[in-house]
This record gives sequence, structure tokens and C-alpha cells, in this order.
Amino acid sequence: MNFIYLASQSPRRAQLLDQLGVPHRLLLPDSGEDPEALEAALARESPLAYVQRVTALKLDRAVQQLARRDLPRAPVLCADTTVALGRTILGKPEDPAHARRMLASLSGTAHRVLTAVALHWGRWSAQALSISRVRFAPLTRAQIAAYVASGEPMGKAGAYAVQGRAAAFIEHISGSYSGIMGLPMFETAALLRRANFHSF
Repeated sequence: MNFIYLASQSPRRAQLLDQLGVPHRLLLPDSGEDPEALEAALARESPLAYVQRVTALKLDRAVQQLARRDLPRAPVLCADTTVALGRTILGKPEDPAHARRMLASLSGTAHRVLTAVALHWGRWSAQALSISRVRFAPLTRAQIAAYVASGEPMGKAGAYAVQGRAAAFIEHISGSYSGIMGLPMFETAALLRRANFHSF
């Protein structure tokens, strides 16, 4: 095997695999399939349980897709990221007003970013977890409004992208920067080594 499948529509995850030097091909959902349907949180589900469950569901779906398609066999990688303020899961904002509320709740506080990554190869599957802490400076309404108007918060867990304009809001990070982006490179490389992927 000289490549892996990345079961994700996130361009950031593809960029991080490129940074690691891992050749990959995208394994995207079937036509008409709603990838967001797997991301609904269960009642009273903790952020940790949520991100691990959703990642496992994404991996199962991707492995089934690969089995249905006439594609070369290779390892399948997927991941999920969630932002947690205490036990509250902050997913992707539904609209600009929702994004403004999320950012207001993060203003002047610390929160966790949890990213689970999973790999399947042959009969073997494993999952790893990265947990980081991010502290935002206090934000004014004008700052929040301008950031939401940029469009960057939409489609992002917690309504921000650490590698984008929101970097100006972040006072402190403890943990994995790549994990906050959506694919923790240390944990990903460790999984690839366990699968005997040639690059690691």
C-alpha cells in the first residue's frame, strides 16, 4: 500500500496529511447521502463520548462505502472534532445568529477541543484522541459581528477556525494545534505506524 483513503470533506485534514507526507485519496459520501446526519448528539451525551462515537460511525460508513465500490484496497482514515464548553457541545453553527451566540459564549473563557481520529486496515481498526484547551480573550460585539460577517465561522465546530482570522482572539493554547485544526498529526502518525503504513 502506498496511499490511504481520507474519509473527510475537510480541506484542512487533507492539508495536514500533505504536511505529514502521506499520499491520500478522498473517500467521500455517496450521492444524496447527508454526512451531517451522523453528527447529531444524543441526550446528555458527554463531549468525549460524542466525538468518539461519531468518529466510529464515520469510519464504519467509510469502510462500507469502500466495500461497495470497485476501488483498490488501502487504509481508511477519518476524524471528528468538537468544541466543548464544560459539558456543552458546540457543533457547527446553524446560521450567523447561532455563530454569534457561540462566539459570545467562548469570549473570555477557556474551552476544550476534542478530536478523535480512527484508522481501518484489513481486519484491524483503532482510534486515538487528542484533547486541547483554548482560551479566548474577551471579545466585543463588534469583533464577533465582523468575524461572523467574514463567513469563516460557518461549517466550523465552535464557530471558529484556529488557523484563520480567529487566531487574533486566542490568548493561549495547550495541546495539539493540528488537533484543533481537525487532525492531530502525532496521533495520526502513531496510528499509521501501528498499521505498518510505509511512510512511518
